[in-house]
Order: sequence, then C-alpha cells, then structure tokens
Amino acid sequence: MDGHLQPPNQAASLRNDLDRHGQLDRRRDLDGHGELDHHGELDRYGQPPHTAELMSRQLKGVSAALRELLLALSVGFALPGPLPADLQNRISNGSVESLDELVERAEATGLLRPDGTVVGTVRHALLAVTPVAKKHALERELVSVFASAGQPLGSLARELARGGLADPRVAAELEEAGDGVLEYDPALALQLYDEALLAGADPVRTAARRAQAASGEGDLDGAARIIDSLLVRTNPPDLGRGADVAASVWAQRGMLARAADVYRWLGAERIGSSAPLAVVALAGSGDREGAAAFFRPDAPPASPTLLAAALAQTGRGVLASLGDHPQEGIPVLIHASDMLNSAAVALPLADTPAALAALLAMHSGEPHLAETVCRAAAAANQGGNAAQPRLLLLQGWASMMQDKLEDARLAATEAAKTNHWPLVPRDEILCAALEVGLARRNGDVPELLRSWERAREAMLHTSVDLYGLLPWGELMIAAARLRDTRRVAHHIEEAWRLLGRLGEPLLWSVPLHWAAVQAALLGESPAELAPHAAALARASAHNHLAAVFAAAGKAWVSVLAGRLRPADVEAAARGLAAVGMPWEGARLAGHAAARADERRDMMRLLSCARELHPQGNPASAGTRTAAARGSAAVDAAGSSGQQDASGLSEREKEVARLVLEGKTYREIGEAIYISPRTAEHHIARIRRRLGAENRSDLLARLRLALGPDHHQQE
Repeated sequence: MDGHLQPPNQAASLRNDLDRHGQLDRRRDLDGHGELDHHGELDRYGQPPHTAELMSRQLKGVSAALRELLLALSVGFALPGPLPADLQNRISNGSVESLDELVERAEATGLLRPDGTVVGTVRHALLAVTPVAKKHALERELVSVFASAGQPLGSLARELARGGLADPRVAAELEEAGDGVLEYDPALALQLYDEALLAGADPVRTAARRAQAASGEGDLDGAARIIDSLLVRTNPPDLGRGADVAASVWAQRGMLARAADVYRWLGAERIGSSAPLAVVALAGSGDREGAAAFFRPDAPPASPTLLAAALAQTGRGVLASLGDHPQEGIPVLIHASDMLNSAAVALPLADTPAALAALLAMHSGEPHLAETVCRAAAAANQGGNAAQPRLLLLQGWASMMQDKLEDARLAATEAAKTNHWPLVPRDEILCAALEVGLARRNGDVPELLRSWERAREAMLHTSVDLYGLLPWGELMIAAARLRDTRRVAHHIEEAWRLLGRLGEPLLWSVPLHWAAVQAALLGESPAELAPHAAALARASAHNHLAAVFAAAGKAWVSVLAGRLRPADVEAAARGLAAVGMPWEGARLAGHAAARADERRDMMRLLSCARELHPQGNPASAGTRTAAARGSAAVDAAGSSGQQDASGLSEREKEVARLVLEGKTYREIGEAIYISPRTAEHHIARIRRRLGAENRSDLLARLRLALGPDHHQQE
C-alpha cells in the first residue's frame, strides 16, 4: 500500500472512531467535569490519556504529507497558506500530492472540517504525540510568518505561551497587550504579564507593571513580593512606578508612614511625576515640610493630560487642607476626582482624590457632599476595583453622620463583598468603626460589644494617619461608653502628636476635639473635657464647625450641671443638625428635656429632639410611629394613655419592647427621649399592671402581653 489512499474499511473505521470521540467531547462539555470514565484524568489538552494513543494509531495509516499538513494546521497555520517551509517546498516540487488533493483527502476521511480546522480529537492527538522540539520549531516558524506579514498574533500568543513556547516575539506582544489594559483591567493585565514570563520575558523589566496589576486587583501580598524583588536591586527599571506601587501597598495596609518612607528613599531628584502622590503620603503621615519639598502647588502638571492634571490637583488640595483656608481644598479635590473619573484609569495611589475630598467634606460638616462625591467616584470605578471598598465605606460614614443608618449599613455590607479579597487593614478599621458607630446610635448594646471586639482586632493591624481620624474619634467615644479607654489611649495620643507635627490644622483637628469632648462627657471627666473645650473655643473665630461644637459642648456641660437654658440648648442642637449631625443634636435635646425643671421647657426640647431625629427608637416602625406621635405631657406625667387588650398603653408597650431588648433605664430614655427616672416609673407601672413579682417574671409576662407584635419585630 502506497500510504496515499486508505482502504475503504479503514477510512470508515477512522470516521466512526472520530464520531464516537466527538460525542464524548460533547458529553464532557455538557456535564462540565471533563470526565469520560471513572478515572476522570485528562491530559494537558483536556483529553483522556488513551485518546491520543488511539488517534495516533489510527493516523499511522495516512500519508506523511497529510500528517504534516494536519500538524501544521493544529499548531496554528491556516489554509490556504502560507504553510511550513519544508511542507510547502515538497508540495511545490511535486514530491507529494498537491495541497488541494491533501485537503480533499483530509475532508473525505473526516479529519478536516470544511472551514479548514482540524477535528478536535485529531488535533489533540497530534499535539500530544509530536515531540516538543518539533512542535516548538513549527510554532516559531508560525510566529515568523505572522511577523513577516506584519500581523499581530492576538490570542494565539497566549496559547503559544501557555503551551510552553519561549520566544521573545511572543513575550513582547504579550507585554504590550498587558500594558494596554494595565490601567483599565489589572486582572487581565496580570494574566498577560504572567504569560509573557512563560514566553521568556524579563521578570525584572516587567516587575513594576506586574506589581501594579496585582495591587490594582487587590492582591497586596502578591504585589509586595514582586515589588520587593525589584526595589532591592541597584538602579531598578521603571523605578517611579515601582515606588508608587510600594507606597500604595503600604497605605492600604494602614501604614501610611511607611509609604512616606518610600518617597523619601526615592528622593526629590527621582520623584518626577509622582510628586503629587508623595504629598498625599507625607502630609498624611505628619510631614508637612517634606510634602512641600516634593511639590510646589503653583507648579504646572507633569504633562497636559487629564491624568496629570488630576494628580496635581490632588496634591494641591491636600496641602490646602493644612493651610489657613482649608475649605479651599474641597473644590480642588472634587475637581481632581471629576478628572480622574473621566480618565477612567486605575493607578497605584496612597488614596484617591474622591476619598480625600469626602474626608475634607465630612471634617467640614458637609457629609451630604461627601456622600455624593463617593457615589459618583464608585460609579466611575475610580481607582479600580481595589479602591471601591473604601469609597463605599466613606459613603456609608457620611450616611451615618446624616442619621441615615440603613443606608450606612447597606454601604458597609456592599463594601465587604465588592472584591474577592478580604478588606485591607485600612478599610477594615474603617468598617469596624462604622459598625461601632451604627450600634452606638441604635442603642444596641450587644451589637456594640460585638462590633467593639472586631474594632479591637482591627486596631492591632493598622496605625494612625491623618486620613483615619474620623474612625479613631468614633472609637474613642465608644471606648468611653464601654469603659475601655485603655484600648485606644495609645492611638489617640499618636493622633494628637501627628496633628501637632502638622501645626494643629483646624479642618483636621476640630472633629477629633469634639470626639474627645463627647468621650469626656461619657466618662464624666471634667479634667479631660476642659482642654478640648478650650481648643474648640479658640478655633471658633476661624472655623464654623468649631463654633458649632463649642456651643454644643457648652450646652452639654450646662445640662449635666443642671444649669441648662432651653433656648441655648435648642440652638446648639439645631446647630449640630445643620452641620450634618442630627442624631447628636437630638441626643443633646433629649437629655436636656429629661433634666428640665419646667414642663414647658421639657416639651419644647422633646419637640426639638423628635424633629431632628423623628424615628426615635429605630427598633421598629411601630415604635417609631408611637414615638413620633407621643405627647410630651404623657412623658412628663407618666400617664398611661389608652390601653388595649394587652392592658398596656402605646407608650408602655414602647417601653416594654425596649425592656425586652435588654436596655437600661438610661438607654430607654435616650431611645425615646424621656428621662431615666420617667422610664423607671413606666416600668414600675407595667410591673404592677401585669402582676409581675420579679424581673424574670416581668420579661415572661411582657412577651405574652406583646404577643405576635413583639415577635414580628424580633
């Protein structure tokens, strides 16, 4: 037999075998497991091990020229050509049949599809049994064909690299493809760079870009390992990018001072276009002079691009926030955020301009502005996927400040599930503090304790910087509430030292002074209150928020001392609401109402509290409605009001629900704006009415009295 023609029975046998394996291929595709038998093992081409051997035996009956044609097409050559030089020469000099004859015979025997592609099982078999050296030689020849024609390899480059072909042309194309998507799709860029390494790319030359891709995808550990291998070298390539990635990783780890060290190590002579990024790290870690040495606010951007302008504006905004007119930094940073949204790129940043703008807005008493800036940035995917959790958490913080607690909780939940990586330490402390703040505002002591445990853990993995003062302030208040101030004392001292190094910038220091005032009030410590109240009073002439806080602090002291003036308290409460803190304002008015001597004053302050915080107890809609329509006179006199089948009035049922939640007299008073003594009177009356002999008996009778209504709320 000449090998050019197969006997009819052999060709039929081969076609039947191909059909059978084709059905098995389809079955494997359908079940999604790639299993054809109980062994379930596949070779590197996704086929059962015996398939390649079977196909190889069947293909021995075809001519050598046909096998070479099928192998060339399996490697990636395409009809009508060009084909490998050796096969092309043999066809041209007539030593084998013509290309048309080879193709016709391959199609007739079912080896080749009408579109010129090799049948899947045949292709896999040929690639599996062909010596690696021969296969790679054909692949290099294929790359040369594409290069001579000036055509890119496209997806073929990825297939060749994954198949083990080391060729600088393949590596270069994969690198270029990775560069093209690095700032838009870091995950894809990282895959392309890894495949370029398989094809022989220089790992040192690509290190900074690979680290940027890993960081942008949220893999901090992977980025750190790559960048460390680069920065230990003498005169490493792409140094500016590498420094930016290293600083970004340190910042996300909650160690902004280490990010500043990276730029100090880089030095002003090598800083280049990274100067605005150095400002963010240096200023945020307390080095105002170092930041100014790296960047002049009046200097033009490094280039006339949208991106360069956005970064320059970011540096200007941060420096402005430390100056005599800090509010000027807010529009500057908002402009930077808008430009970066338009640029739609993800860069290694110590912090995004949107996050910085939101922080300045909240520190200035404008949480609504912070919320809208973060929402717009998140929608534009500013900073890439890695930056989304922080933007969502800051949006949630702004919602919490505005007493939109459900919105805040939803934002925190979304932040936790945005990426497949856990929250980075900087975001973890922010999320933990947000949960603490929500629990404190809800008056939910069990949840507060659970959140506090999470916060205590998060504190150990991060350090204090300028952009994290809001969560530290909230944790300071919660620590005073829980009588656990030693947990945060060291961190708060570091915060004051940082602000001292920056010259006590008003915009950044005023909210922390207010948090210290609240903590001192909760701890009933006049000595700790005095310096912060004095600081707020001094700043009042230059900072509107400080003036509001100073008035509120003075009102709180007067309430606790029993010398309150209702008009001053109401003005202070409304002042807090005007700067985005309605819950704080309502709490002040509610406490003052509980201590008012005159019934008229008490009614006035209760009305103010309910106006600022209309939902009252957030535990249930029914309670909110009752609190909103409850009469101040009923609260004062303890009148039972209209009763129903339970034997309790609406106000008594409201108190009863809070009792079942485990709240104390004080917490009940805070929740529905009555005094602790009034809450105690309500509970005593409920006990008498239900005939309860002790607390456990009272709780059991309350559950029966409230019935399905209570269980529905639970």
